[in-house]
Amino acid sequence: MNKWKGKSKGTILGYKIFVWCIRNIGVKSSYAVLYFVAAYYFLFEKKSNRYISHYFRNRLNYSSRKTRISVFRSYFTFGKVLIDKTAISAGLRDKYTYEFDGIENLRNLLAEKKGGVLISAHIGNFEIAEHFFADIDFDCQINLVTTDQEVTVIKEYLERVSVKKSNIKFIYVKEDMSHIFDIHEALSKNELICFTGDRYFEGSKYLEGDLLGKSAKFPAGPFLIASRLGAPVVYVYVMKEKNLHYHLYARVAQDVKKRDAQGLLHSYTQNLESMIRKYPLQWFNYFDFWDDID
Repeated sequence: MNKWKGKSKGTILGYKIFVWCIRNIGVKSSYAVLYFVAAYYFLFEKKSNRYISHYFRNRLNYSSRKTRISVFRSYFTFGKVLIDKTAISAGLRDKYTYEFDGIENLRNLLAEKKGGVLISAHIGNFEIAEHFFADIDFDCQINLVTTDQEVTVIKEYLERVSVKKSNIKFIYVKEDMSHIFDIHEALSKNELICFTGDRYFEGSKYLEGDLLGKSAKFPAGPFLIASRLGAPVVYVYVMKEKNLHYHLYARVAQDVKKRDAQGLLHSYTQNLESMIRKYPLQWFNYFDFWDDID
């Protein structure tokens, strides 16, 4: 069994290579380097291959041939998303085009002066959302609640190469639950709280819900907290389209009762499933998500 441990893959060397390629050969030319990176993972990352293959074959019902092709394309797509994130942070925002789908939902949320909860997933490229918000006069502090133990040296390096410093604040989940006070304070200032709802890790509280026809464990925190706060909830995703184009989706959680965490989870999994089926290569969960592989 390979469960998520709260860390994301990546090394500072990999990001340095991305930055060098972006600065010297351009974004699109940098994508060519990914053929070799994706080939390496496809040939040698046996565990990741097994889990992502299971997703394509057993959850999306792909043929064996289509599954193998999709595994390679998944690694390749993930690399492009990382390059885009690095390039945009490094000041190349004007190289990209974008479109908004449901941005009025975010504006309406802020107009209520209650703050708001955004729930996303490890799909697409949500981390670049703030770079697009600025272009539509969407001026609001975003607080990302995370358990991710990403290596500090990588974050520090990306901050050094970034032309515009990120305005996203991080609220780290703590065992003493003190992060709850940080969340309440942010909401009192009409700020946005963002969770990713699709990664449960061993030892934490969880809820169970169906996704792609099979029950899975989801982190309880985002749904327990969001359902009790009384703040409006919006599902937000930033998805990569062809070339250097991105599509931001914002959908209001419908018909969810207060203090009904299970109902909110059900609403979320239905919404997430629709995005996964639309963008199957952009859901980047390379582990035993459904806990059903021996």
